[in-house]
Amino acid sequence: MKKIIIAIDGYSSTGKSTLAKALGEALGYRYISTGDMYRAVALYFLQHGIALTDEEAIRKALSDIELRFYRTPQGNRLHLNGRDVQDDLRRMDVADLVSQVAAIPAVRREMVRQQRLMGQEKSLVMDGRDIGTVVFPEAELKIFLTASPEARARRRYEELKAKGVEVTLDEVRRNIEQRDRIDTTRADSPLRMAEDAVLIDNTHLSPEQQLDCALELARQRIEDC
Repeated sequence: MKKIIIAIDGYSSTGKSTLAKALGEALGYRYISTGDMYRAVALYFLQHGIALTDEEAIRKALSDIELRFYRTPQGNRLHLNGRDVQDDLRRMDVADLVSQVAAIPAVRREMVRQQRLMGQEKSLVMDGRDIGTVVFPEAELKIFLTASPEARARRRYEELKAKGVEVTLDEVRRNIEQRDRIDTTRADSPLRMAEDAVLIDNTHLSPEQQLDCALELARQRIEDC
């Protein structure tokens, strides 16, 4: 059977990672969250006091950052320089910084380089902001996720509360609005829907309904290839 690359892009808190992970498991494909990669870089910058205006420090930091995904019974776990940081990636201080970090051209170039290496063997589901437009413009299937701002804020708020993070719904809403503004207006690889992507608005869809829709698209595309 033909192996393909599936690119899932979309706004913050639309459930890209949830869909990509479930789709990868259903198809037996590898799943890569590029959002987690940028979050890991933001975490490293926070831990090492890297100023976002210090180009030399950023360049050196990027040369020192090694990111690897590992499949475990608990799902994908991202290791930063040999340490499992998956549980740190959803911290609010990381969330507040990640879009600014991802807007830095040097960071994007390095992450795109690593992401393209991961896709050489295909059989891959990758989610992010520019997968179908920049990382894999040749991807056989591109999906773009969207949802109402209210639904997105509520989902992220409930996710954080379930993890014991003390945060208000207003704080989450402001964070999402800020990330949308940065993601869509940055000069380097802004968030946009690829011309050949399939739009899925999941405001009123359950995760199961969303997966069913994506699976139908994927299986049809695999058959057509």
